[in-house]
Amino acid sequence: MSLTASLDASSVTAEPGAQTDVPLQVLNSGSTVEEYRFEVVGACAAWSTVEPRTLSLYPGASGTVLLRLTPPRDSSVPAGETPFGIRVVPTSELSETVVPEGRVTVAPFTEVTSELVPRSSNGARRGNHQLAVDNRGNAPVTVRLSGRTGTERARVDFATAELRIPPGHADFAKLRVRPAKRLWRGTPVTHTFQVFAAPVAAEGHRETYAPGATGPAGLEPAGTEPAGLGPAGLEPVVLDGSYEQQAILPGWLPRALILAAVVAIALVGLWYALLRPAVKSAAREAITPEAVASAAAKTASPSGGTADGGATAGTGGGGGNAGATAGVDGGATSGNGQNGTGSGASSGSGTGAGSAQGAGAPTSARVEVRDAVGGGSATGSAYRVPAGSTFELTDIVVQNPQGDAGTLVVSSQDDPVLRLALENFRDSDYHFVTPILVSAGGEITMTVDCRQVGRPVQAPRPSRCAESLFLGGTLRSNSE
Repeated sequence: MSLTASLDASSVTAEPGAQTDVPLQVLNSGSTVEEYRFEVVGACAAWSTVEPRTLSLYPGASGTVLLRLTPPRDSSVPAGETPFGIRVVPTSELSETVVPEGRVTVAPFTEVTSELVPRSSNGARRGNHQLAVDNRGNAPVTVRLSGRTGTERARVDFATAELRIPPGHADFAKLRVRPAKRLWRGTPVTHTFQVFAAPVAAEGHRETYAPGATGPAGLEPAGTEPAGLGPAGLEPVVLDGSYEQQAILPGWLPRALILAAVVAIALVGLWYALLRPAVKSAAREAITPEAVASAAAKTASPSGGTADGGATAGTGGGGGNAGATAGVDGGATSGNGQNGTGSGASSGSGTGAGSAQGAGAPTSARVEVRDAVGGGSATGSAYRVPAGSTFELTDIVVQNPQGDAGTLVVSSQDDPVLRLALENFRDSDYHFVTPILVSAGGEITMTVDCRQVGRPVQAPRPSRCAESLFLGGTLRSNSE
């Protein structure tokens, strides 16, 4: 063989971003002048060249070319050992090609950048951020995360304490800024803070900074280690952020509450001043003698039947006087009521009017009972059914004009029909779809037990409670 080629060093270390030259010796042991071409083979061929690219040698002469290794300073070339070869090809004798081999070790470097997203946050309870950490080096890196605030009024919490990031990749860590105390109302408070992303390099790595890399001010130039730091760590990347703590109760809430209270008071005043009197007046006007007589006629008519098990058709306040008056006017004959007395020092008196001249005649009655506080209750008789007749009770109106307090019981043949608390009403009327039947000789009474005498507006306080009962219904002959 007329060609001999050898590397001065079969193993070499190359720094990313730097140039490393390896001499290659070539000897022409042939008898003719020969030109040699050089080709780099292996994974490092993309970032390697041979200078010069061709070499001509006389017989017995030798020459030197340089293998120039320039690995890029990025994550595309991983740190570690890579084999390579240089193919030396004689132009005239291709069969005598030789390939000297060697190994290049790409030195590791760590370059970490970081970004806080967003830089500023706001909220009533906490501020939410994300820390994006990008490993632009050629070796895996562990990044330790921490944070601090300028005061003790807030703290920074990370979801994870460290990140393990492969070369050429980015990872994210969530962090929250929490205030020490809640702000219920008032001016928002701004909390400033700093977060630190400190890379921890693997043992034996040479840590350098790339020009322009994101990091704290005062870093050493590229290719040197930060002052005062060993190979086990780097100066942390420092990022500033802020969190605006807002009040839990918005500033417009007190004004809204005041406005709502004013509107509510206005609506209540409108109801009592305009709507409620109109409703009471309409109720009184609706109960006319003609309406009572019409209802009684429908009840008496065979075609106007009622449902079994009927209940009270309705009650209403404010219409009692009109209903009672209608009942009295509708009576054709009059009857005597019975005075009722109780164990208390009070008495009751009553008057009744009825008619037995025609079948199913409308009948009404009234009684007023007075009772003093203490000493028992007072009872008054409103109506006693004549012999040979049955009274169908359809309407009851009770009045408490003084605003007394106590109890009122309306009974039919000693069976209670209504039990009322006096303090709950002034005027109250009840109408029954299915009449209450009171047989001949039966009596409808009202019993009052006075606990406190009311006081009418702008009038002296009475000495006794005074309540009234009005009845309305139909008196039928048992011979029908």
